[in-house]
Amino acid sequence: VATPLAEMRRLIADNPDNRNAIFPYIGGEEVNSSPTHAHHRFVINFGERGETECRERWPELMDIVEAKVKPERVQLPPKNSWNRDVAARWWQFGADRKELRRTVAGMERVLVLCRHQPQWVLGLLSSSAVFAESLIVVGIAWTLGLPLLQSRPHELWARFFASSMKDDLRYTPSTCFDTFPFPEDFESNGALERAGREYYDFRAALMVKNGEGLTKTYNRLHDRDNHEPDIVRLRELHAAMDRAVLDAYGWSDIKTNCDFFADYTEEDEDGNEIEKSIRYRWPDEVRDEVLARLLALNAERHAEEVKLGLVSPDGKRLKRTDDDEDADNDDGENDGDAAADAKSKKSASKKSPAAKPKPAKSKSAKSKKANLSGQLQFGGDE
Repeated sequence: VATPLAEMRRLIADNPDNRNAIFPYIGGEEVNSSPTHAHHRFVINFGERGETECRERWPELMDIVEAKVKPERVQLPPKNSWNRDVAARWWQFGADRKELRRTVAGMERVLVLCRHQPQWVLGLLSSSAVFAESLIVVGIAWTLGLPLLQSRPHELWARFFASSMKDDLRYTPSTCFDTFPFPEDFESNGALERAGREYYDFRAALMVKNGEGLTKTYNRLHDRDNHEPDIVRLRELHAAMDRAVLDAYGWSDIKTNCDFFADYTEEDEDGNEIEKSIRYRWPDEVRDEVLARLLALNAERHAEEVKLGLVSPDGKRLKRTDDDEDADNDDGENDGDAAADAKSKKSASKKSPAAKPKPAKSKSAKSKKANLSGQLQFGGDE
């Protein structure tokens, strides 16, 4: 049970240093439902500090964690090193993802998305928050990451390789992000950055104007009966952003015109075809062409890595890189966020696109889980 926010405020009033160990807690509600991604939950985070330091500096916060977290930790059966480790350091997060912290250390804001979502949307939030296990944090500068990942080429890639829950997309960084063939030299693409900024600025203002979060905003975008000027403009800016992304690949021949199409149909009791999952998107022939080109580019880059001796033909890495060392030095394999670090854009696919390939993971665009022990400390009623 979360400690009331009123108690958190009292603790900070009594000892202002307590605010240095209390951080916003961000989940899917904050990302998708709030127009400003406003947070109303908080979590205690002592980082890597030792027990003695935490008791001396934040005694009341340690009392809360000791009462709520320690009993669960010490009751874990000591059958493996993970259980023994988290029981011994009960005041720290169970899975402290150091790589995530390193990746976003110089970023004021980061792109965040829900692992499971009906639409394809990314939000922009403060990097200082603690993110729920259900979220994915992307380690690319947002001005370039937003147009690349919110664009239809990446959504198309994600829907092709992701698993699904009902009609929802289930985004997995290892198959959707790590393997995505980013455009060459996108970091210096001014047109891409301008399209992304214009799109984001308009979308952010629209969300505040309507008092609606990402989910409701994109429900409007995909509503064939919605002809509101602001929504029409959002669709236009999305098309302009897609244009910038396609041009970054050198695919200026591909049109970005969209219409409302059903992803699939079902028969009712009378045998009539009923359209399902109607979205404002490219026609099937355009989607097929873009996907084919992405797969071909992905396979080309994999072949380059094979030629350089970095990976085997079946996608197994042969040479260790700095990224591999970082992954080995990271903690834990359980709870936490996923952070995608796109310092390198090479990705690999080891099979022919003819039969929906299972892409080989490329360490050059790595995906790591992040930091959360699962014990929420402040929230709920006053």
